[in-house]
Amino acid sequence: MGPPVDSSLPLSPAAEKAALRKKHRAARAEHVASLPQQLRALMLNRPPAPVAEMMPEGLTIGLYAPVGDEAPAFGWARWLSENGRKIALPWFESREAPMEFRLWANPFDEEQLAIGPWGALQPLADAAPVTPAIAIVPLLAFTSEGHRLGQGGGHYDRWLDANPDVPAIGLAWDCQLADTLPIEAHDRILDAVVTPTRIYEGAI
Repeated sequence: MGPPVDSSLPLSPAAEKAALRKKHRAARAEHVASLPQQLRALMLNRPPAPVAEMMPEGLTIGLYAPVGDEAPAFGWARWLSENGRKIALPWFESREAPMEFRLWANPFDEEQLAIGPWGALQPLADAAPVTPAIAIVPLLAFTSEGHRLGQGGGHYDRWLDANPDVPAIGLAWDCQLADTLPIEAHDRILDAVVTPTRIYEGAI
C-alpha cells in the first residue's frame, strides 16, 4: 500500500499571500529591531547614483511616508528636494477613496503633513494633486525579478494599474528578498528594487 495521498487543496494566491505577509512582517520587524538607531538613520538616506540618474532634475517623484518597520523614505525625499526634484506623497480623502498623490512642498517640514485615514502621514488637504513621473513604493517582500508583495490593501496595485506609464521602484531592507512570490494577473513587476546594499533590476 502506497503512502497516503494529501487531499488538501493548494492555497489560493490570495491565501498564500496572506500567510507570507505574516511571515515577512515578522522577519522585517526582527531585522529592523536588530539595527542600531543611528545606523537606521544613515541607511537609505539618499538614492544611489544609478537610481538618481533615472530621476532627472525637474521631475516630481512619488514617495511614501513609512509606517512601522517600512524602509525609510524621507531621506530620499530630502535629498531629492535639495537636488531639484519635487516630492509627492500618497493622499486619501477617506478609507473608501482611491489613493492619489499630492505635493509635499517642503520635505524638511513634517508640519505640512497630517495623519491620514490609514494611519500614515500625508500632505494636507489643500496640497496640490499631481501624478508623479516615478513612484517609489513600499513593500513587505520582493523577488530579484521585481515581483512585489504589498500590505494587502491594493492601493498601489490600483494606482499603478491606472498609471501604467509611471515607472515603479521598490524601497526595502535586504531581509525582504524572497526566492519566489505568488503572482496574480494584477501584480505589476517593479522596474527596480533598492535596498541598503543592492539595486535589483526588475522590469528595467
